[in-house]
Amino acid sequence: MTTSTYAAAKATETKTTFSKTTSVGININATPQRIWGLLTNAADFPRWNSTVESIEGNIVQGEKIKLRAKIAPGRVFNLAIKEFVPSQKLVWADGMAPMFSGVRTFTLTPNADGSTHFSMSETIKGLMMPMIAGSLPDFRQSYDQYAADLKAEAEGR
Repeated sequence: MTTSTYAAAKATETKTTFSKTTSVGININATPQRIWGLLTNAADFPRWNSTVESIEGNIVQGEKIKLRAKIAPGRVFNLAIKEFVPSQKLVWADGMAPMFSGVRTFTLTPNADGSTHFSMSETIKGLMMPMIAGSLPDFRQSYDQYAADLKAEAEGR
């Protein structure tokens, strides 16, 4: 096994007055195609991802999905798939810019040893941030769990 700078998931968070970005990255011993299959199979998400209650809809370019996350019980996130590059990049977003918007980006980067670096980053921003920042949860633990769940499922653990 090759040692990598992406050995463990440890989410980071960056805040400014009008934005909050949470990011996580992890090295997964699986192909980008295997990981992509997991990230784009909406119906199967709750089986392997302990941070997601459900996803309704199809995760494909131009579609809209409804996501329910355990970190926000009772809330439905209506997300639009903004970018869809198979086995490389997925972007979904919601909100009404410039008041408030959230954009989550998933990136898969193949490594020379046959593994894949998975990264997930979400930026929440807008003019309303100063008013709602205090009510937003700390997403880091949820992001660490998301990455760990994806790694375990992709590696067949």
